Amino acid sequence: MNPAILETDFPGIERYGRGKVRDVYSIDGRLLIVATDRISAFDYILSTGIPDKGKVLTQLSIFWFDFLRELTPTHFLTAQVEDYPEPLRRFRDQLEGRSMLVKRANMIEIECVARGYISGSGWKEYREKGTVCGIKLPAGLKESDRLPEPIFTPATKAQSGHDENVSFERVCELVGESLAARLRDLTLNIYAHAARYAETRGIIIADTKFEFGFVGDELVLGDEVLTPDSSRFWPADTYKPGGPQFSFDKQFVRDYLESIRWNKQPPAPALPEEVAARTGEKYRQAYRVLTGHSL
Repeated sequence: MNPAILETDFPGIERYGRGKVRDVYSIDGRLLIVATDRISAFDYILSTGIPDKGKVLTQLSIFWFDFLRELTPTHFLTAQVEDYPEPLRRFRDQLEGRSMLVKRANMIEIECVARGYISGSGWKEYREKGTVCGIKLPAGLKESDRLPEPIFTPATKAQSGHDENVSFERVCELVGESLAARLRDLTLNIYAHAARYAETRGIIIADTKFEFGFVGDELVLGDEVLTPDSSRFWPADTYKPGGPQFSFDKQFVRDYLESIRWNKQPPAPALPEEVAARTGEKYRQAYRVLTGHSL
């Protein structure tokens, strides 16, 4: 098993930003996105990485960018290090498999979430109000039930902590009615297309989030796409409504942190090697099942 990569270091290359998982660099008017093996839980980055996680996120996003190319333009340019600007090529060991060169986009500050099943924050709101992001849902739904039809449940992007679910009307106020409608329709169209494919591979995409931006006047799909970090992937063969589902993500990490009764305050505890290894295998398994290829 490869050691986890938690930090990147490219002397002479301008760092553009740092997220919980990704390090972003600016070069020649484009952006280099590098997915590390960092993992967060309960809004804190853990000191233990998940081997190969960054490669799974990158390679799965590239798979979906290609799969969705007829539906939407994207910010993706290339993931071939030999095609990167010359100053980057000497960092091949850090970049291979976990990086991509993308167009610089003016990103829209809205998380575009599609839900086909009721879970997570949507389930919490439904129990309290019978709605999700203000959308009235049928009475009597159980946790993890399939919805009558997928719904658009946007959120505002938070710099720290959880993103905040908002109504479609609020999105209209923030970005205008025309763009809000485009984001809603494109989000649901992409979700439906991907969910149908995933079902043929034995995976339920319960929900997912997309990010869009503008390159000039063109609306493009950006960031990561349909990964275990941005989606709930459930194995179809174990799906049973009425409670939480087994998933291809950081479930082992969350379960471990709950088991040791961590108070969810810093510093975040380290993970045992077994938990990190099992979580890494879940990520790799999601990639294998969806793409039909090994990482």
